[in-house]
Amino acid sequence: MSDNQYLHKSISFPCPAKLNLFLHIVGQRNDGYHELETLFQFLDYSDTITITTTDKKNINLLTPIEGVENNDNLIIKAARLLQDEILKEKPAFAFGADIKLKKILPMGGGLGGGSSNAATVLLALNKLWQCNLPIVMLAKLGLKLGADVPIFVHGFAAFAQGIGEQLIPATPQEYWYLVTKPHCSISTKEVFTAKDLPRNTKKISPETYTTQGFNNDLFSDLFHNDCQTLVIKHYPEVAKLLAWLLEYAPSRMTGTGACIFSRFTSQTQAHELQKKLPEGTYSFIARGLNRSPLLNITHAL
Repeated sequence: MSDNQYLHKSISFPCPAKLNLFLHIVGQRNDGYHELETLFQFLDYSDTITITTTDKKNINLLTPIEGVENNDNLIIKAARLLQDEILKEKPAFAFGADIKLKKILPMGGGLGGGSSNAATVLLALNKLWQCNLPIVMLAKLGLKLGADVPIFVHGFAAFAQGIGEQLIPATPQEYWYLVTKPHCSISTKEVFTAKDLPRNTKKISPETYTTQGFNNDLFSDLFHNDCQTLVIKHYPEVAKLLAWLLEYAPSRMTGTGACIFSRFTSQTQAHELQKKLPEGTYSFIARGLNRSPLLNITHAL
């Protein structure tokens, strides 16, 4: 294994944010997981993970996240999961990694930062350790870490069903978005265990979508975010900011929140609204992407 060309080299990889352009909860399974229908799209706004491959089996996260034990961090979990998978076939496997995270995606925002971190680690280490596992296997491993991890592993915008792992490629228009976050963080677990969460939205008919994208305006009455209905009842900060944004642009919460995305046809329009935001509001502007920027890096290695 000493011929590994990446050994002791430091290589950086993006961990892009995602939007749920809509999120319908169409049922709940006996195991407690929810059946979803959602449309994923990436953003050109990313955390960055830098990995140095080592010739020891240790997995070291050199930039701990405050309040999160390293062993609970999805970055560490993803690396160890891949390592364990390789050791089943190659008991002599002896690579490890030193990992640094530059975190810019807000936690508790519904942008999928933790899941994106995990997927980036799986894809990156699969290359750097020269594991050569197929994408389908990496996505299967990722699902053990969270329902959103497979979409980041596959790296294409998609209409998702099941618990979010059944993916049909889609090409929604790549708009500009102003993403804002109120002064609160929302627990995904709390949202999905809430008694008053809507769980019976009618399933989307195949005629509503095509592999080329959705034919209808995603802000029409056909689409919504069922989690938003719950969150705005329990989090006045989200309700207040969303109501304000809706005065200016089509806006919706992503995932389980608390981030809200507002849609624009140009970057200039997004900047104009950003200037008007209430003082102290967290925000950034990003372009929607139907292909993850991570794929460009991993495919080039």
